[in-house]
Amino acid sequence: MYRVAIVGRPNVGKSTLFNRLCGIRRSIVGDEPGITRDRISGTAAWRGRTVEFTDTGGMLPDSKEAIPGKILQQVARAISDSRLLLLVVDGRAGVTPLDEQLLPMLRRTSKPFWVIVNKIDSPDLEALAAPFYAFGAREVFPVSAEHARGLGDLLDALHERVEEEPADAQEAPSAGEITIAVVGRPNVGKSSLVNRLLGEERIIVNEIPGTTRDAVDTVLVRESVRYRLIDTAGIRRKGRTDLRAEKVSVVVARRSMKRASIALLLLDAVEGVTKLDAAIGGYASESGCSVIIVLNKWDRVQRDPHTLEKFTADIRRRMKYLAYAPILTVSALTGMRVTKLFEMINRAHAARTLRVPTGELNNLFVPDMAVTWQTRPTAQKLEIKYLTQVSSSPPTFVVFSAGSKPLHFSSERFLINRLRERYEFYAAPIRIKQKFRLPHK
Repeated sequence: MYRVAIVGRPNVGKSTLFNRLCGIRRSIVGDEPGITRDRISGTAAWRGRTVEFTDTGGMLPDSKEAIPGKILQQVARAISDSRLLLLVVDGRAGVTPLDEQLLPMLRRTSKPFWVIVNKIDSPDLEALAAPFYAFGAREVFPVSAEHARGLGDLLDALHERVEEEPADAQEAPSAGEITIAVVGRPNVGKSSLVNRLLGEERIIVNEIPGTTRDAVDTVLVRESVRYRLIDTAGIRRKGRTDLRAEKVSVVVARRSMKRASIALLLLDAVEGVTKLDAAIGGYASESGCSVIIVLNKWDRVQRDPHTLEKFTADIRRRMKYLAYAPILTVSALTGMRVTKLFEMINRAHAARTLRVPTGELNNLFVPDMAVTWQTRPTAQKLEIKYLTQVSSSPPTFVVFSAGSKPLHFSSERFLINRLRERYEFYAAPIRIKQKFRLPHK
């Protein structure tokens, strides 16, 4: 795919332009400078051609702080992977010293670049784009990313560019894509784990909690299987988020779980399981994705023969709704047992897509149109007329009851336990929907 990187100084509207071009709100936008930190990728289709855009963080070449330096490294990688650069500037602010400082950096890359003069909201403001022709770019486009003004001309020019310089053909992966969301509270090592799985620093890592703000998608192909890893922002409690960008980050992180098929729920083995971990586990369970609990920083834990047993008991006690989730101890820093995650992810994906034939289900649960099972203090009859699986991902079953009342929650739990005993459904939640006869009036 033809790749285009969107670059520029902070707060000129790069993320707004990216979201508008891709037709979806992927990058978080706001008035606070420096919201975007990692590389965010998305595609746009125009006149039969598809272009991949990469949104990048604001460039501050002279900053001595850690995060701006990491952002520059991410921008450099985005430029290296791209065929064309879009330098976004603020038309209302005019040419700034920082804009001019970025020009030599772009020229040294030997990549062609166009200047996108943003915030030109009306024809009366188009004259503000004139000073930017001095940058020596082949094309200068006055646009308003917020109002989608001038973007048609930009996309037309990109279409012609792609026609002139087609992208290299890429081999399609041989298997379906598995989408994995890496979730957890701030500073538990989510970005470090994603980078370790990828084998490169794709996500900015810093000891400051809240470094990641956007949900960053990265595609990895391993042994002919295509994985989409979504690194999410740390989920905080509602009252603990001050900046608007942080509040939006939490919303985006929760939304990422809904579009993922598998969630890696990261816990900090040094700090142990917290109430916030349990709350995030609840979000993962509600989203319907399969869950693998990952105890990170295991290399820093003082261990004895019963350490893992104690951690497991604590997790099961605090997260009873995730009793089906397997637990793996890893160290994203050293790489300990990280590659085993791929084996668990593949197994979870296979279980998630399992379909059980209706006849087999009814032979298991409805031998005589009713199953008697012992409960305390009395015996109870589980009156099931019919049972069928209506969907997978997650596995969802419809139970037709012979009675006129819904099944008791304990009966539903019994069904789920029997399904797991027979078919396991590794790491997957099981949903039960009930159909019963309405009572006569």
